[in-house]
Amino acid sequence: MSKKILIVDDSALVRKQLGEIIAMLDFDIETAKNGQEAVNKATATQYDVITMDINMPVMDGLEALKQIMQKQPTPILMVSSLTTEDANTTMDALDLGAVDYISKPGTMNIGKKENQEDILEKVKSLSTISPRSLKRRLSRAPTRVRNEPRISEKSSLPLTSKEISKVLLIGASTGGPGLIEQICAALPADYKYPVCIVQHMPAQFTKAFAARVNRSSMLKVQESAHNMELLPRNIYIARGGVHMGFSKKVSGKIVIRENKDKGEHFFQPSVDEMFLSALELFEPSNLIGVLLTGIGDDGAEGMVKLKQAGAYTLGESEKTAVVYGMPKEAYERGGVSEQLDFMQILKKITALK
Repeated sequence: MSKKILIVDDSALVRKQLGEIIAMLDFDIETAKNGQEAVNKATATQYDVITMDINMPVMDGLEALKQIMQKQPTPILMVSSLTTEDANTTMDALDLGAVDYISKPGTMNIGKKENQEDILEKVKSLSTISPRSLKRRLSRAPTRVRNEPRISEKSSLPLTSKEISKVLLIGASTGGPGLIEQICAALPADYKYPVCIVQHMPAQFTKAFAARVNRSSMLKVQESAHNMELLPRNIYIARGGVHMGFSKKVSGKIVIRENKDKGEHFFQPSVDEMFLSALELFEPSNLIGVLLTGIGDDGAEGMVKLKQAGAYTLGESEKTAVVYGMPKEAYERGGVSEQLDFMQILKKITALK
């Protein structure tokens, strides 16, 4: 039996473009012109995936998302243009239960072919998520607590990279943003280690995401930049469109090194690039690698190398991973010291000494 997808967009051109791309899959395709029509169709039929535009007449994408998740939970992909405003709205949508987002056809800078591949991969992956696991995920989603710490409370003591004793490295993709927010909100103000995060996102999204996470964290959260000093009690979100790596200056100062050469990686930033760069600079026993939910295998090779070298690695279990792709690959290749449910991973991270 063919899977069913509902494409929701007020633009006939976008509906046509998305339809032509998704037609490469064996899906029954239906469309809706606004949020209200989407709600009506989604509550009458159980679709395997819905793509949802943000700005539409009659009812916008966020309100439609809310109603569908209440009445008939369905894996929803938000369709976003690459603007800061849409980035913030897309983050709101992920909070409300959307699983992931895709860029509108033609809006990505990396070429039409890769745009198509991204859309097809995400539609295929989301179509495997059962309504039952989606409901379980919604029931587990915690209410966000805004700590709103004053800036003066964040890293108020002078720090240098020479004080680094351990480094926490986290990789995530589809389903990851909400988990990253939970981790950053849970870390105590006196957390001794720098935290480096690769969350697959385009360049226009990572700055907005870092600013959003910073509002609920007791630690300073910032988008990474080339030559930024790596400091304890700071969280670095890898900038979209470049790989995050590390290097040591002649002075002994450790800094973030960005690499614009995409190489063979589909994603940029790549989790593997971060893991392998850290392994070149730090003692393996001082590294903790964490691989969370995501499509594909980015991070799996890096986890294997980390574990083989003596680092401690954690992979998210199939039970809690929205998409059990990246952590599954790492686990099956022998790169995971411990495979745990997300809340257990969170406890391990916050308890690090």
